[in-house]
Amino acid sequence: MGRVVVTGIGAVTPLGNSFSLSWEALKTGRTGISKITRFDASFIPWRVAGELKGFDPGAYLAQKEVLRLDPFVQYSIATAIMAVEDAGLISTHSLSLVPPFGDHLGVIIGSSRGGISTIEKSFFKVFRQLAEKKDDGMMMVADREVRLRPLPSLMPSTTVGMAASYIAQKLGIKGACLGVSNACASGANAVGEAFRMIKSGYARMVLAGGTDAPICRWCVEGYGAAGTLSKYDNPSKDISAPRPFDKTRDGFVLSEGACVLVIEEYGSAMRRGVRIYGEIAGYGNTSDAFHMTRPDPSGEARGIFAALKESGIDAEEVEHFNTHGTATHIGDLAEVQAFRKVFGARATKVPATAVKSMTGHMLAASGAFEVASTLMTLHEGILPPTINLKEKDPACDIALVTNRRNVDISTALSTSFGFGGVNAVVVLKRV
Repeated sequence: MGRVVVTGIGAVTPLGNSFSLSWEALKTGRTGISKITRFDASFIPWRVAGELKGFDPGAYLAQKEVLRLDPFVQYSIATAIMAVEDAGLISTHSLSLVPPFGDHLGVIIGSSRGGISTIEKSFFKVFRQLAEKKDDGMMMVADREVRLRPLPSLMPSTTVGMAASYIAQKLGIKGACLGVSNACASGANAVGEAFRMIKSGYARMVLAGGTDAPICRWCVEGYGAAGTLSKYDNPSKDISAPRPFDKTRDGFVLSEGACVLVIEEYGSAMRRGVRIYGEIAGYGNTSDAFHMTRPDPSGEARGIFAALKESGIDAEEVEHFNTHGTATHIGDLAEVQAFRKVFGARATKVPATAVKSMTGHMLAASGAFEVASTLMTLHEGILPPTINLKEKDPACDIALVTNRRNVDISTALSTSFGFGGVNAVVVLKRV
């Protein structure tokens, strides 16, 4: 059973259009949340989001591809290229992987919503057609009256697995290729499954991560109707959103982005002589088998226990929690209860951070990005702050770091949970 390390990271987030820019923003405690600009949100209660700012897909894709592909695929391509460049696998002048890894190289990308924004655009086009076809004020909606006429690329370009498939196509990856859709845990699941694939000897290297582009009316109003989104709409004030573990938290802020990691067998990384960000030591993947939207602390705790068991690290040795921390009332409370089940009294003492306080919830991208930021904490010895915490909920008594802190730690865990009661936990070590 081989050791598994991370040798490259790429990301686009509301904080910056590269991983290095996003990480620098995290360390300074800067928010990526702003008023929604993708559509008119003035008439709905949910008016802020974590949008990418100034992202140029044309830097990575031909114009024809940009027009054909949903943004969630565009984001994944950009971050995959950044990640393989960071890992020393390609030059900036060529997309040819050096050296060629052939069937020993795979790709696993998670997405919760896939091409939802492109699907929405297609439906709105039909709605406009319907609105133009009226008879005495009544819309004619029978099939014979309106033909949908979607673009030929609609179905392939919006399917969840297209992010992984298109990365494979662009980079010539001919090994395992998987698209993972496991709600908000998808990105962390992709990282964990890549870890298992390499640990078992099935692959030597895997590009793994998550991507989502859900800033559209359908998603904002859908999550809002489910009661999960914050209604706070002024990110310039002292008390903003999201507010993980705060007494006044009122839901998450929907965001978009992508993060891809180069996950590699330790011996391969050493032979290549490349920088190693850290080691993936364990992975837990469990189901609550309980409720469609309400989390179960026992199921989350079992995920943490499973990851620790595989890592060979005792609960007493864990020195940092990178929390799921979405800022929903029930979600944050359930996560703290899970920590208590696993860590007992130590749950209130281990330094913790909630990255989503700055990025918002990027769905599948968040799980992968939070693994990456945890690795940077181990690699650089810096804990980024949790922002927007004004009055911590007494029931959420974990040791949240609210100011940047220099630390010397060697073990940490990153937690990701999703609708359907799916849980993904990754244990990480400094190398």
